[in-house]
Amino acid sequence: MTTLEADVEIERLLALHPKGFDLSLDRITRLLDRLGNPQDHIPPVIHIAGTNGKGSCAAFSRALLEAQGRLVHVHTSPHLVNWHERYRLAAPGGGRLVADDVLADAVRRVGEANRGEKITVFEILTAVTFVLFSEHPADACIIEVGLGGRFDATNVIRKPACSVIMPVSMDHEAYLGDKVELIAAEKAGIVKRGCPVVIGAQETEAAQQVLIDTAERLNCPLEVYGQDFVAFEENGRMVYQDQTGLMDLTPPRLPGRHQYANAAAAIAAVKSAGFPVDERIADKAMASVTWPGRMQRLPQGALTDLVPKGAEVWIDGGHNPGAGTVIAEALTEQEEKVQRPLFLISGMINTKDQTGYFKPFHGMARHVYTVPVRMSESGVPNEELAVRATEAGLSAEPVSSVANALMLLRDTWDENEPAPRILIGGSLYLVGEVLAENGTPPT
Repeated sequence: MTTLEADVEIERLLALHPKGFDLSLDRITRLLDRLGNPQDHIPPVIHIAGTNGKGSCAAFSRALLEAQGRLVHVHTSPHLVNWHERYRLAAPGGGRLVADDVLADAVRRVGEANRGEKITVFEILTAVTFVLFSEHPADACIIEVGLGGRFDATNVIRKPACSVIMPVSMDHEAYLGDKVELIAAEKAGIVKRGCPVVIGAQETEAAQQVLIDTAERLNCPLEVYGQDFVAFEENGRMVYQDQTGLMDLTPPRLPGRHQYANAAAAIAAVKSAGFPVDERIADKAMASVTWPGRMQRLPQGALTDLVPKGAEVWIDGGHNPGAGTVIAEALTEQEEKVQRPLFLISGMINTKDQTGYFKPFHGMARHVYTVPVRMSESGVPNEELAVRATEAGLSAEPVSSVANALMLLRDTWDENEPAPRILIGGSLYLVGEVLAENGTPPT
């Protein structure tokens, strides 16, 4: 595999600075000041926080804006295979992942501006976002929060065109708090006085009330899912409704009933940010949206050649109990269409509630193969993860790799049964490994 210039620059920074997060805005503010505050010179921003659904909302928002012919920059994190995935720069006909030489140059300049001072690599890479977005023309920016909101490095945007809070649930408790209300308060930190706010479909009234109270206290124009806008399925179509009326739309291309609510939040956000959305635009966006690694059919490649004949292979990077619930619901929808035995191939990291992730699959999954997560130092040993799956009521066994799990399933499969449905997931790191090994990285 060819070594990319930007990867060399980022690996050099990783050797100099700590990994992970250090929640504060002091270091990123200092660095951006030295760079001329590029965050103040970028196109209008849709800023997205939340526990689950941030990436899907970003994908839908991008699709809606590009369906209008708008030029759109997008920042998401983490990446699956290559660092370049975090930066999609606007281009006619649709944004493109940043070119390697452009990213390498920006990383080098930002690293030099930091002058070796204490900082995290995520903060440097966030500064790179603002440098790139300020130096390339566009009509809008979509920026996903990395962790939390209030002290996330992206939260230096003074006046977002719209702040979006997607579903809030328990995750990153060590950083954000051990109650959903505390986590919601951290996410609400991206809300800015007088700037429009969209609140997506929340899992708890407690979280929703914290978000509403924050927006009202800061005198923000506010749109709340279930109160001001909603989406639902009717006769095989998606219906979006808000105070201006109804839109009858093609169902979202992203699988899962939860994507109706994610799409609705994006429509409300794009409208609140000042970009009109009509039925034709929304319909085009629903049919064209893409979001790698989230309820995605694994493309044909090296790994798909190892499965039982006729098997379906899905990948999803969801990694907490809330994500487990929506993934299980999405697989139930697939089961209603075509009945197949369900098998999980799962790897997770040790900061996640592993048993909570597995519980929604109880009574659905016939068996779980647990595998190591090699791309993270925090990977749960596969033997331990099998115990966590068993605690959730599932049949489980550890195996050494995804490839070995697929071959084991293939070699023991009874061809008299319907071909299996296989979900590989539990970690974005694992999904990244799978896409790389399969030879089908995001583009």
